[in-house]
Amino acid sequence: MGPKKTAAAEAGERKKEKVTLEMKEIIRKHDGGMRVMDLAREYGRNPSTIGTILKMREKILATDAAKGVTRIVKNRPAVLEEVEKLLLIWLEEKQRAGDTVTEAVICEKAKALHADLVREQPGTSCQPEVFKASRGWFDRFKTRSGIHSVVRHGEAASSDVPAAEEFAAEFLEVVKMEGYVPQQVFNCD
Repeated sequence: MGPKKTAAAEAGERKKEKVTLEMKEIIRKHDGGMRVMDLAREYGRNPSTIGTILKMREKILATDAAKGVTRIVKNRPAVLEEVEKLLLIWLEEKQRAGDTVTEAVICEKAKALHADLVREQPGTSCQPEVFKASRGWFDRFKTRSGIHSVVRHGEAASSDVPAAEEFAAEFLEVVKMEGYVPQQVFNCD
């Protein structure tokens, strides 16, 4: 008995793939003179897939992504793309300032940015889209943008960086003075 096929495979349907920055990289390398077969081998894809990516060159290159974004999702309103770009910039500023950033704060900021952008757009005859900034949106935003540790909780959120750096220097002196080896240094949180 052979392997079971899914209903989609039997019907000949293909899974739609999201536009990624990798696709832009494939296009740039092809423009630089790399052959389709070499690209297929390098990225572990079918040559026909590489050909399809190259046929969609204009559409893929037209998509815009904020710094740090690893996946570009199609069929999303431009307002949401702009919200996420602005949100990434805001997050960078908050992290540089050492401010506490939680999921709730990020979602509230996203809602405010969305409301501001919708207000600035010229009026249309249809109702503006409602943006909820739900937990699901937040999880997908983290995946799209490639951020991992945005949310800091408890002690980490209120850490004293200069004191930690000072302690690290003092600790190194103690380790050297007492003659400890790296295997004897560990953390019990």
